[in-house]
Amino acid sequence: MEYSVQKLAKLAGISSRALRYYDEIGLLKPARINSSGYRIYGETEVNKLQQILFYRELDVSLDTIKEILHSPEFDNVGALRDHRQKLLDRRRQLDLLLKNVDKTIEMAEGGAKMSDKEKFEGFKQKMIEDNEQKYGKEIREKYGEESVEQSYAKVRGMTEEQHREAGRLAEQIMLLLSEAIATGGDPAGELAQQAAGLHKKWLMHYWGSYNAEAHANLAQMYVDDERFRQYYDKDQPGTAEFLRDAIHIYTGMKK
Repeated sequence: MEYSVQKLAKLAGISSRALRYYDEIGLLKPARINSSGYRIYGETEVNKLQQILFYRELDVSLDTIKEILHSPEFDNVGALRDHRQKLLDRRRQLDLLLKNVDKTIEMAEGGAKMSDKEKFEGFKQKMIEDNEQKYGKEIREKYGEESVEQSYAKVRGMTEEQHREAGRLAEQIMLLLSEAIATGGDPAGELAQQAAGLHKKWLMHYWGSYNAEAHANLAQMYVDDERFRQYYDKDQPGTAEFLRDAIHIYTGMKK
């Protein structure tokens, strides 16, 4: 079978404009251009488009998809198995969230009671979903799919006490940063370095393993990304940069 842009777009459930854009950026080229100047796609291109749409469903950027598909090591069957596993993981997440919502509705209507553990499981899933929506694209491009999924797995396995401890650490970090800035603002000082150390401890509630360079890169993102900067600077402007400098000194990455 061969398809024009319009026919392939209809088959795949996407716009003709998207297919033309994929051609423009070199992501999906047509098999040939016919005598009338129209793009024509064959079976190879259909299969490649399927892979692209799988990755898009997982919120992978077009630039990353292009790198993956054009890699000499790309394994089509292996990629399909990987897609399948990720979709199963997503289905489990959605099933858990739906179950939690159903129980919450039932409880609100005077039905069965919901245990604190069940409420907490739903909260963790909501936290993962919110983080994925806000930062999923950036963190996957920066740290890779495996690292992000490991982090989410750690959150799912977190106990209520571990969650409370992470919250306490976050509060301590902000208090130490505020005091450090108020007493001279030296990122190499004792208070600032204590904050950096606690930040590492806080990270380990979410990271599978520690890496000093990744820690330093994350601190830089707090400054570069306006969303993070606003969080840290909400009470004291300059806090994000101060924390960045303290962590860079702590990790030995200060230039």
